[in-house]
Amino acid sequence: MTRDDAPLTPDNDAPATGGDVYSFMIEPDHAGARLDKWLSERIDVLTRTRLKALIEGGALTKNGAVFSDPSWKLREGENYRLTVPPTADPAPKGEDIALDVVYEDDDLIVINKPVGMVVHPAAGNWTGTLVNALIHHCQGSLSGIGGVARPGIVHRIDKDTSGLVVVAKNDTAHQGLSTAFSVHDIERVYEAIAVGAPRPGIGTIDAALARALNDRKKMAVVDERTHFNPRRAVTHYKVTETFGRSRAKLKGDALASLIECRLETGRTHQIRVHLASISHPLIGDQLYGRGPGLAGLKPGEDVADRAINAIRKFRRQALHAKVLGFVHPITGEPMRFEREAPADFQDLLAALRAL
Repeated sequence: MTRDDAPLTPDNDAPATGGDVYSFMIEPDHAGARLDKWLSERIDVLTRTRLKALIEGGALTKNGAVFSDPSWKLREGENYRLTVPPTADPAPKGEDIALDVVYEDDDLIVINKPVGMVVHPAAGNWTGTLVNALIHHCQGSLSGIGGVARPGIVHRIDKDTSGLVVVAKNDTAHQGLSTAFSVHDIERVYEAIAVGAPRPGIGTIDAALARALNDRKKMAVVDERTHFNPRRAVTHYKVTETFGRSRAKLKGDALASLIECRLETGRTHQIRVHLASISHPLIGDQLYGRGPGLAGLKPGEDVADRAINAIRKFRRQALHAKVLGFVHPITGEPMRFEREAPADFQDLLAALRAL
């Protein structure tokens, strides 16, 4: 190993963060190397999987800005700073929380996640998560690849999105499922209730996503040609039902629609951002929506009042992960699961169907 290839060591003068901080600049000899691989070869105490999770979780900055693409090809002169959280992060404990188990064997478990449950522990949600429930349910038989805070977690859905999630119970299953997700060999179908109805009623939204520059909690559609870290995102949609055409301000328009969304990729908030980007945000979406009301819906009669009240009460994104299909990573058996949306989603549909 040459001097330029020497292991990276934590900064001696880094501020006290409870963890280690690594600062480094890319030399000419390292340009073109993949970021996570290059780091894994120089930080002995961290695996490539752990480094990838840290990078994707926002622990790395490039030239002073958060950078979350582990596959980035290094360029000469880039300055990086990696902050590794302390190894003594609170380890999640098993909690006796009821789970809607759709399928389970020795290798994996499929859960119908309820609204309001966070998938894995994080700041502000150290208990009551799906991981806490799984640790209790599975009695230690979860894959360790996701780290102490995310054992078995292969993918996730938002706290206020309901529906199907598959979790790995051993590392071999985890690796197989992760590969299937990375090459988009997973069937994922969501139901969404949106404001208005897209035209045409069947289409594809192919628009890259990245963290919004003015709000790190939000994702945004970005230009792949100019943005420094775009992630390709593709959603195939089909309008399956429309509501309130007779009450719309413009003849023939719908006040709302039920949309089937098939994910080709699975980016953070993908469906929510994609539909909002074409002016059809999800009903109840507090982050990307336009509030709880629908333009053109006037109170004053029972049917309209029922719809207005249902919409106002629906204070989460109207999104449900309905179908999950994949090839079993161990047996090779095709598997497909389907679950209907929960009661609040069905109540909203009933009120809209009455318009």
